[in-house]
Amino acid sequence: MTGNDSAVLRVAGRPVGRYVVRPELPARLSPRPYLHPVTTLSGVAVTELSPADHPHHLGVGVAVPDVEGHNFWGGRTYVRDRGPTELDNHGTQRHTAFQLRDPDGFVEELRWVAAGTELLRERRTVAATGLTPTAWALDLTFSLTNATDRPLTVGSPATNGRPGAAYGGFFWRARKEDTPPDVFTPGAEGESEVHGSRADWLALAGSTWTLVFAGATDATRRDPWFVRTAEYPGVGSSLAHTGRVPVPPGGTLVRRVVTVVADGRLDRDTAAALVRKAVSP
Repeated sequence: MTGNDSAVLRVAGRPVGRYVVRPELPARLSPRPYLHPVTTLSGVAVTELSPADHPHHLGVGVAVPDVEGHNFWGGRTYVRDRGPTELDNHGTQRHTAFQLRDPDGFVEELRWVAAGTELLRERRTVAATGLTPTAWALDLTFSLTNATDRPLTVGSPATNGRPGAAYGGFFWRARKEDTPPDVFTPGAEGESEVHGSRADWLALAGSTWTLVFAGATDATRRDPWFVRTAEYPGVGSSLAHTGRVPVPPGGTLVRRVVTVVADGRLDRDTAAALVRKAVSP
């Protein structure tokens, strides 16, 4: 890994992702570290950064639209009975230090700050692992600890009154192409069927690439998937789906998502086999 403000992830010496540590971004985008570009082993980019349709979508990372009313997602805030509203409530994820930095991953400490107050402390672990000559896995774990002396709650537009919009947590803004990607789980396919569902893994297949997202802990697998394909290609794991999630003082919220990044369009059997390989102990 190189540089103070970015880190390059490598698989067998081949660069597959750049992690931007201290991005220079306007406050309304909720500045935060992110991975972009992320590529397949053949070099096909599978992320987008600040696309015109959603400038606050920053490659791959952790973003939460409502931490006790503060926006760590970017853009407008969904306000009950008012809808999406421009508010001066954006927070920032500030890199504190790397506890570990290797060519294939890192352990990072961050502070989530809003209105001059540190709300959360995060430990983020990211690792890149080769699976086959055409596929590798990105393993991302985040641990959010309440840094205040009072209870905090994590919400989403869905918990604030917008049905179907339970985004927040791990989020991957994928490459936009002329044709929307296909999306499927072990038992369903299509955006309307898989969005909001719980499944051990979910695959997003573009023209020459496939991403397979898998919850790697019981708590993560209980979170429903947030999926968009028609409007834009994006997949997340929903922290706050039907109700606000409490985090007591000193309490910690932990989630782990492993994503297979593959060249080509995978079928169900191949996707499942790669997930098994990626999340095995």
